[in-house]
Amino acid sequence: MPDETATDAPANWETSREEFIAQWGALGSNWGINRTMAQIHALLMTAPEPMHTEDMMERLHISRGNANTNIRELIGWGLIRLVVKKGERREYFEAEKDVWKMFITIAKERKRRELDPALTVLRKCSEDTKGEAAGPGKDFHRQMKELQEFVEFGMKVSDTVASMKHASALQWAMRLLG
Repeated sequence: MPDETATDAPANWETSREEFIAQWGALGSNWGINRTMAQIHALLMTAPEPMHTEDMMERLHISRGNANTNIRELIGWGLIRLVVKKGERREYFEAEKDVWKMFITIAKERKRRELDPALTVLRKCSEDTKGEAAGPGKDFHRQMKELQEFVEFGMKVSDTVASMKHASALQWAMRLLG
């Protein structure tokens, strides 16, 4: 009778992990990052131990250049970090595993990369057209001012949520949604 514990099939968690990595990669393009960057993030986020670049390349079937470019970008986002292992020459990487910290990091980085520049343009457009007295110019100024105020409000809400502890933010959200 064959040993039922010995099998070449991957464990359930490994199969689920592969599905998660694939889906996280697909979602990445919706969030403005490329599929490989999201897949590397998912791989490291779910890795039991820090991984080196060669392991990531093999696991995701990507080139060294693609891996290195995306690893550096993830470090720039603050989502992964370099781990030094004594006696090892290779670089190892690990991802932030705390979901709340990860959310805050992504929110802050997206604010810096996307909202701050947009707000700069809205403020300039509003300021440059504040003297418009009538017609399309006045309408344009009003629209830019309203957009500016809306984005500023959203950023204040985001900053407030980001400054909260996880449990407090969940309680606040439940009251808001309830």
